[in-house]
Amino acid sequence: MASFNKVILAGNLTRDPELRYTPKGTAIARLGLALNRSFTTEGGEKREEVTFVDVDAFGRQAEVISQYMRKGRPILIEGRLRLDQWEDKNTHQKQSKLRVVLESFSFLDSKAAEAGAPGTSSGGSRPTPPPPGAPPPPAAAEPEVPPQEEDDVPF
Repeated sequence: MASFNKVILAGNLTRDPELRYTPKGTAIARLGLALNRSFTTEGGEKREEVTFVDVDAFGRQAEVISQYMRKGRPILIEGRLRLDQWEDKNTHQKQSKLRVVLESFSFLDSKAAEAGAPGTSSGGSRPTPPPPGAPPPPAAAEPEVPPQEEDDVPF
């Protein structure tokens, strides 16, 4: 049977990213993400629900996120779910936690784009093409993080 493990989340950081390095030098950033959902109950009452998700980023992406993101800033992430399981040292009970392993991301606010962060997005707006007859814009240097591919979703 085939399986598919893909998560796409947009939310705000609940804390500053925690950047660490493995003994071999691989960067690991731990993020906390808050996802807000507003809805109306059957009785017409407006409610808000918040879900908190832990995210792990690795390599250059971890370094970029740690450099440009701070508590409260919005981010869009794509990744996969991973279940961590361990035994508590004090109670010897089995513990588990569902996390997201980041595969790609986009900044959702203009603060990161103004700071010159590579791979940033300013709310999803696309640049307008130059008017006809205008000289072509100068070639930009290659970004450190490859741009994210956008899929055309038919809905």
